[in-house]
Amino acid sequence: MAVPTSPWVHLLFDLIAWGAAALLGAFLYRWRLEPVARGVAARTDATYGIVLAFGAVTGAWGIGSLNTGLAAVPHPSHSIAGGLAGAIVAVEIYKMLRGIRGSTGVVWVGPIALGIAVGRLGCLFAGLGDETHGTPTDLPWGVDLGDGIARHPVQIYESASMLVFLLVYLAALQRRAAWTRDRAFYLFILVYAAQRFVWEFLKPYPEVIGPLNVFQLLAGLMIVYALWFDARARRTC
Repeated sequence: MAVPTSPWVHLLFDLIAWGAAALLGAFLYRWRLEPVARGVAARTDATYGIVLAFGAVTGAWGIGSLNTGLAAVPHPSHSIAGGLAGAIVAVEIYKMLRGIRGSTGVVWVGPIALGIAVGRLGCLFAGLGDETHGTPTDLPWGVDLGDGIARHPVQIYESASMLVFLLVYLAALQRRAAWTRDRAFYLFILVYAAQRFVWEFLKPYPEVIGPLNVFQLLAGLMIVYALWFDARARRTC
């Protein structure tokens, strides 16, 4: 299936993703998360947002550039996986220094999941130049991004994975499930990292250790983080 592509479409979908994430965040705050958000605000200060943003930007460009630095023509790049990892490291250091226990990421779960789901479609329609395309495939749903080769639509795989998680999360919020109040962020990271690890086998990125690329190694670390902190949250519930 031929997919029309254009580099500028990525920016359009980024704007849509940010807008949709903001609207969903506002809705979830008024619907279910206001008490949780107030609890997070009471334990943090204005530097929390600065630390989070700094970690996200540093991680996004650092990890993204590490991956494309292994290409035949090294060049800078950015990555949502790196952004998540960078934000996690920065916030956990912030929490450790301030003696804050418990998750502060619960309020970000829905907006991030939706943002990734929409943003990945932008990666698809941006074409081969976005460098997020899949490997060639003979499957009937392979997409032609302009070079006449049918490829795995890995962007759609990831978008669909995030939408499924989001639906499960919203259903759990409707039931007021306990995990949505204190463990949702860790479970989101677990699902995100696990699906990202799998889809990376369908991308032509340089291998670093055995068959694993930079993002798979990062996903593995994120899985360990999620399992460790989720287990700790279970013990303190």
